[in-house]
Amino acid sequence: MVTGNVVRTISKKMLLAFGAGAVSAGVMYAKASVAMPVHAQAFYAQALNIDIDDTGANEVDSGLVDELPGISDGDDSRPLAQDGSILSMIGAQRLMEEAAEAVSDEDYELAVEKYKDARQVYNQLSNFYQDLASSFSGVDTFISSAHRARALETAQQRDRATYRLALVHRAQSAPDLAVPLLIQIIRSQQPTRELGENAYRQLFELGFVDSPYPYNQEVGSSVSDSADNLSN
Repeated sequence: MVTGNVVRTISKKMLLAFGAGAVSAGVMYAKASVAMPVHAQAFYAQALNIDIDDTGANEVDSGLVDELPGISDGDDSRPLAQDGSILSMIGAQRLMEEAAEAVSDEDYELAVEKYKDARQVYNQLSNFYQDLASSFSGVDTFISSAHRARALETAQQRDRATYRLALVHRAQSAPDLAVPLLIQIIRSQQPTRELGENAYRQLFELGFVDSPYPYNQEVGSSVSDSADNLSN
């Protein structure tokens, strides 16, 4: 279990977006709104000449870190750069790994908890980086672009966590819990992106929609793929 102060949101928007899952993150402020959809962030990324397949956020961040006093390569002692942090890419990735291990052990209840925690952390990170990018827009293009790239990266990871959570619910024979998550992914990704297409395929296989997309897909072709993705 994650230790620390438990962040619980009471806003209706957050409950609809994330269900009852809560993340512990010490002093962390829950944000009521869902981060900007990936397809919208990608539009801004293209306008800023950011590669949406490889955002380069790590390279940008390392450049910024090098300019800070007292921080050198391999010697980043800042609190959120440590392995035990929660409100960070490292912390969210750790939760994803713990969820995958729980799936391998067929401990689906624990997997659900970990994936909920991971997606909330990723969503908050994306919101915060998007806010920073907007704040620096017109002030410092370099910093604004760096934060916008990180906002896109974390939003993408949030949607991946959401997709895996939906697959766990499907494995639990709880399609009613999977459907809202899959629709959130399609709204964020758009059906033309791979993750959005996969989410729609899940809706088709669950019987929520009657029209397959793309039209030439084989019915039931991704049932085995769903099981494979669940353990990845």
